[in-house]
Formats: sequence, structure tokens, C-alpha cells
Amino acid sequence: MTGHTKAHTMVGKSSQSLPKRILHSGVILYVALAFLALIYIMPFIIQVATSFKTDADATANPVSLIPQVWTTAAYSKLFLNSDFPVWFKNSFIVTIVVTVGRVFFDSLAGYALSRLQFRGRDIIFAMLVAVMSVPMVVLLIPKFLIIKSLGIYDSYAGMILPLLIDASGVFIMKNFFESIPRSVEEQAMIDRAGTFRIFWQIVLPMARPALVTISILSFQGSWNELSHFIVSTQSSSLTTLTKGVASLASGQLSSGNQYPVKLAAAVVMTIPVAVLFFIFQKRIMNSSEGSVKE
Repeated sequence: MTGHTKAHTMVGKSSQSLPKRILHSGVILYVALAFLALIYIMPFIIQVATSFKTDADATANPVSLIPQVWTTAAYSKLFLNSDFPVWFKNSFIVTIVVTVGRVFFDSLAGYALSRLQFRGRDIIFAMLVAVMSVPMVVLLIPKFLIIKSLGIYDSYAGMILPLLIDASGVFIMKNFFESIPRSVEEQAMIDRAGTFRIFWQIVLPMARPALVTISILSFQGSWNELSHFIVSTQSSSLTTLTKGVASLASGQLSSGNQYPVKLAAAVVMTIPVAVLFFIFQKRIMNSSEGSVKE
């Protein structure tokens, strides 16, 4: 009788501790995160599925994940019967040039603000932080007036030059350079290396995590830029993907809903940024990577 009671008590304790074990194992947390991730990615899944539908199917079943008839007609129409290739080319050219330029100029400005001593440095940094707090939409009209007065309106120069410097990029690079001990530069100073040589050959290679972060943010920002291109261009030959896809969304391609064509354009536009993040997600800046033991 005593043995039976003890066994019953042990079973009771085991059954009572099961919820606690599940709670401590983090299963509930993983389930919640998976559910939130599914909600987050669902619009993209619907977007991809709809791009392979017919117009009638997309209109009748807009959120269905399985097309009634699989077709690539939307992609064929997009690449063969629209200016989409021109939009893609313009976005690619601008994004590559802007990304390379931002990485160079942001790192150069960040190094100057973190290492060089000159009058007005603190004022310049304060103005930099102030620019970061100003909504970009407020600057659209002044930006348009400056581009117009410089004679670079409706040209690649007008699309690219105003985007070559980014305040947040300079801020990130400045903070990262300040995490690198000055002792790594002392030997080069003893050898009478110039400031630019120290920056280019010694400090910049150590800032690889920050450079990768700036590169990804610059690529994403310039690839997805819209407002700047609205005020800097008007020719159809300089239309970028963002302006082109926006025109598709407003129904300028043809009559009807055109959901598959619009979402096919959005899918193609999303792929480069998604691939970039997937490849470099583990190399996003980690301040511990820039630390150096003295």
C-alpha cells in the first residue's frame, strides 16, 4: 500500500512538472517567434504566389497561396512589354556607384571626426546629428532647388551626387573608429606615414564589420530610394525601379487590376536586397570584432 502511494505521488509530481519543463525549455518562446515570423513573411509569400497567377485568378483569389493555373505571363509582360529592363539598369548603376561612394566618403569623414583635431569639429558633429533628426521629406524642396541651380537636374549626376554622403553612415564609422585604440597607429606615425596612408592601410582594414554594415545599408537605401528620384529626374529614360513600380501600382501599364504584373515587379525588385542580407547577415557590425588588445 505504501509503495502504491509513493508511485502515485511520483506520477503526480511528474505530471505537474511537465508544464514547467516545457516552459523552461523555451518551446513556447520558439512557437511564438515562429508564429510572428510567419505573420511577417506571409505578405511576401502571397506576393510571390500572386505573381504566377492569371489576372482573373488574382482578382478572384487575391490571398490564395496556390494559383489555379501556374503561369509566367506576368514576368514575360514585365520584361518584354514594358520599360522594366531600363528601370532595373538605372537602379543598378545608381546603387553601385552610391554604395561605393558612401563607403569611401562616410569612412573618410568618420575617421576625420574621430582622429583629426581641427577647429569646429564638435560643431560639425553636432550638425551631423541634427541632420539625422530632420525628416527627409522636409528637405525635398531645398534639394530640388539646389540640383536645379547646379544644372544637374534630370541626369545621373543629379541622381547620384546628393546620395554619396549619408549622415548615419558617418556617425556609424566615427563611433567604430573611436573603438580602435590609437596605439595601432603609433608605429606608422613613427615611420612618418601620412594621415591618409594610416587611414587606408591600417585603420580601414580593421573596420571591416562597419564597412560591411555601411555597404548593406547603402545598397538597401539607394536601391529602395524613391523621393530623391522624384525631385531629381523627369525623363522616362532615367526612371528607376522604385518610380517604375510606383507607376505600375497606379495602373499606368494598362487597364485592369494587373496584380500579377505589379507583384512580379515587386518580387524582382526585392531579390537583390534579400540576397545581400542573406549572404552578409552574419557579418553585420559587431563592435567586439573591432576591439584590439593593447
